[in-house]
Amino acid sequence: MTPEQRAYLAAGHGFESGITPYFASLCKPFDPSCALARQVVPDPAEARTAAFERADPLGEDRHRVAAGLVHKYPDRVLLLVTDRCASYCRYCTRSRWVAADAEHVGQDELDAAVAYIAAHTEIADVLISGGDPLLLSTARLQTLLDRLSDVPHVRLLRIGSRVPIFLPMRIDAELVRALRPRRIPVFVNVHINHFQELAQPARDALAMLADGGVPLGGQTVLLRGVNDSADVLRETFFAMLGSRVRPYYLFHCDPVRGTSHLRTSVDVGLELMAKLVGFTSGMAVPKYCIDLEGGGKVPLWPRYVEQLDRDAVTLTNYRGEPWSYVNEPGER
Repeated sequence: MTPEQRAYLAAGHGFESGITPYFASLCKPFDPSCALARQVVPDPAEARTAAFERADPLGEDRHRVAAGLVHKYPDRVLLLVTDRCASYCRYCTRSRWVAADAEHVGQDELDAAVAYIAAHTEIADVLISGGDPLLLSTARLQTLLDRLSDVPHVRLLRIGSRVPIFLPMRIDAELVRALRPRRIPVFVNVHINHFQELAQPARDALAMLADGGVPLGGQTVLLRGVNDSADVLRETFFAMLGSRVRPYYLFHCDPVRGTSHLRTSVDVGLELMAKLVGFTSGMAVPKYCIDLEGGGKVPLWPRYVEQLDRDAVTLTNYRGEPWSYVNEPGER
């Protein structure tokens, strides 16, 4: 480590540090240009907090309805089942909570969360996150999924995880059976930021999940010095598809405290999307989103509609060429 890194960690101000030996083996841990290491190795730049950065950049805490349960959207809830991760991403949106022992989520808390979900018939979608839910024991995770799938109005269960990337050996036959489809499907959204993360052990773990009938989606965070290049994003999204993971979200890096050195501008994100749309298979182009503080996710798209009139739409295609399209009259 550099003297600056040692001093930063010794001061005890930083977010929890931890990297699995497996993921460390893929990195050049003390090379600041290593895209993988930049995500998990503490950086003294984390000590600088911009005026607009927040401990809770998504405004989740104001929507807590029970321990570990966030009800921000009308038809879905976020269920935080653990505050532990296999490795700790330096841009973690929940760094105020993850690995901080700030809120115990034991069996009593999970019972209360399931009871709340059962009592609110508007809830159709439960996103299980944390921390990383795949670090729960297989038996505990299976029991939770069984209970949630028994709630009649719940139509979809989702798990957000980075375990197939950080700790692929955790994915075994017993866990795959626990994630099997029930009355409703259990989707696993895997957080993948760079194609180099998809080394053979990770691809094998994802193949086990896919072969076991687990639908896989992918979410990526746009990070400066990691994947802020159209070529890197394109290769990453095709590598995800090659591992049977459908790219779903490209998130703008949340303004969590101490992450300015990892965040691009929105302009950069839109420029990258313009280099992907039309030039890359639509299967390999996720939605680029900003998650607003308390306001939810907003998709961002390069501007293709130049003018919208009653009878015609003036458009610009992906090559920058102008086009006119008939806007048919009808019910308005």
